[in-house]
Amino acid sequence: MPWFMLVIAGLLEVVWALMLKQSAGFTKPAPTVAFLVSLCLSMFLLAQAIKSLPVGTAYAVWTGIGALGTAVIGILWLGESRDVLKIVSLLMLVAGIIGLRLSSAH
Repeated sequence: MPWFMLVIAGLLEVVWALMLKQSAGFTKPAPTVAFLVSLCLSMFLLAQAIKSLPVGTAYAVWTGIGALGTAVIGILWLGESRDVLKIVSLLMLVAGIIGLRLSSAH
């Protein structure tokens, strides 16, 4: 269950990062509210996950999921660059997340 909560927390990190961009510096109410709600839920789930998981592993996986998801959405839907170095770096990030999961006893 802690890994499930951690993955959901990481996905919510993607949501809040994208809503932060959409809020235009907190000048747009709907994206600002979506940012705040997803941020709070993400932090809550991360806090629950680290009750059972090592904090370093959980934090690295949480930020990795958030960074990976946000970068992929940026590439696919927001017109961000798709250069080879970026793609290779994202694949290395995926490998790191998988490695951390495999190395965890939980």
